[in-house]
Amino acid sequence: MSDFKLNLGKLVVRVTVGGLLLFHGVSKLSHGVAWMAGPLHAYHLPFFIAYGVYIGEVVAPILVFFGILTRLSGLVISFDLLMAFVLVSHARFLTLGPAGGWGLELDAFYFLSGVAVFLLGAGKFSLAGANGKWN
Repeated sequence: MSDFKLNLGKLVVRVTVGGLLLFHGVSKLSHGVAWMAGPLHAYHLPFFIAYGVYIGEVVAPILVFFGILTRLSGLVISFDLLMAFVLVSHARFLTLGPAGGWGLELDAFYFLSGVAVFLLGAGKFSLAGANGKWN
């Protein structure tokens, strides 16, 4: 595979995962995170942890989108989705959605995409560049 195609593939993955997850973050910015009080309380966790969703669904996706601190941000996205699974969506583990897909299809997509971004890095088509210290 040519270097150009590899870097273009990294760009597509970064822009897709960063851009699409950011919509979820904007929703949290618009509507707040007060709804997370119940799930956090059920696990005896303090409410301030809910504000971490802004890092996982706003800051990290923006960094991934532009290719800055890409690997670290990919891990943050994966951790965010792991916490979403534990706190909110675990009940859908053995379910199917209305269209026949897995109940956790979207969660799994973002989790595994975060892992892929961590493993692949930003690539040349990023603000960090191929060998940038912020890659």
